[in-house]
Amino acid sequence: MTGRLNLIEQAAVDSIDLARIGRELATILAIPSVTGDEEAVQAVLTGLMAESGLSVEQVATDPLLLAQDPDWPGSETERTTLPVVIGRAGVPGGRRVIVLGHVDVVPVGDASLWRTPPWTPTLVDGKVFARGAVDMKGGVIAGLAAVRAATAAAAAAGPGLSGEILFVTVPSEEDGGAGILAAIRAGVSGDAAVIPEPSGLDIVTAHAGAITFRLTITGKAAHASKRREGVSALDKLTVLTDALAVDEATRNKAEMRPRLAALGLPYPTIIGKVSGGSWASTVIDQVVAEGRYGVRLGDTWREAEVELRSAITAACTADPWLRDHPAIVELTGGRFSSAELPDDHPLPAGLAATVGDTLGRRPAFLTEPYGADMRLLIHEGGTPTVIFGPGMPEVAHAPNEHVSLEEVADCARALAVWLLREVGPA
Repeated sequence: MTGRLNLIEQAAVDSIDLARIGRELATILAIPSVTGDEEAVQAVLTGLMAESGLSVEQVATDPLLLAQDPDWPGSETERTTLPVVIGRAGVPGGRRVIVLGHVDVVPVGDASLWRTPPWTPTLVDGKVFARGAVDMKGGVIAGLAAVRAATAAAAAAGPGLSGEILFVTVPSEEDGGAGILAAIRAGVSGDAAVIPEPSGLDIVTAHAGAITFRLTITGKAAHASKRREGVSALDKLTVLTDALAVDEATRNKAEMRPRLAALGLPYPTIIGKVSGGSWASTVIDQVVAEGRYGVRLGDTWREAEVELRSAITAACTADPWLRDHPAIVELTGGRFSSAELPDDHPLPAGLAATVGDTLGRRPAFLTEPYGADMRLLIHEGGTPTVIFGPGMPEVAHAPNEHVSLEEVADCARALAVWLLREVGPA
């Protein structure tokens, strides 16, 4: 510690219990909460919030009704429930700050690539290995520990909190963000919010976004021995992927902001899935390709959709076959707009100072190419939001996903002090 903390802040930091963090993290990591199946982990977190002294509210939203919302962010999973859990501490009606995390995780993929069982949290050299460890159950437990420490330290000091803290866990981040939209529509908004997604304990002040899409390309079937009499839909997919490659290069070359330009490819376009054909000796008459298209910083997903459709339309117009048989473009899955706070906004500036005082290192400000719930809190919830959490995003969604237990605790320490400086005893 740096000696820059007052007695209440130091008490909160000292109360962070590494062993308890490890137990709570192991408990929720053992629950396979793949997107669309979050009820069990939310039930456990409801109990953990209550044990931490929070007043807990469970919000059940009808996904079909939410899908009619004009700002619905899309979905890749059919679901019947959308469980949101809200823990409250402090005094309503004044300043309100939010710590928010998502509880859904991606599938494990090829289990043979894991050195430890993906649903059995395993501690190796201070790192916890399991699916969801870094994205983002480590951050969820860091947030819970921070809220618990801050509220206990404020209560022990006598006056208690001067404002309100919301600790919110949501489903469905990985496939679009329907969970945080449901939370916002249920009243989750405030003066500032931190999402402890993995950032290496640096502060993400801006992120790009992405949309997922489907291309349906029609060809003309023919016997393989007479293939020139047919038109291969696969060949026409190549025409479109070539056009998307040119579009990708043009969009990325136009990005002049240093932090984004330094990424090399801040707005990638990929085709991740291709299907088509029914017989090896028949020219393919239909191919369906699914992919991801980057949303530029400062743009919404709707603006990215216009750019995507424009690129595909131009490519079809230039091709004699596709001119008369244009590809069908559909948006599927999540729709992630971009979001940004200026580095000198009071939230990132204040959090950076707090991290420096608490952990003895000044965090960097980052701009990331991925989408996150941050943009919905900013745009739909009217809540200034940043990302600050344990672990590195490079190991998210990968085999052998892991997070440092000590880094989870450090995140909790810094967030506890930040909460006290935002809504602690006056």
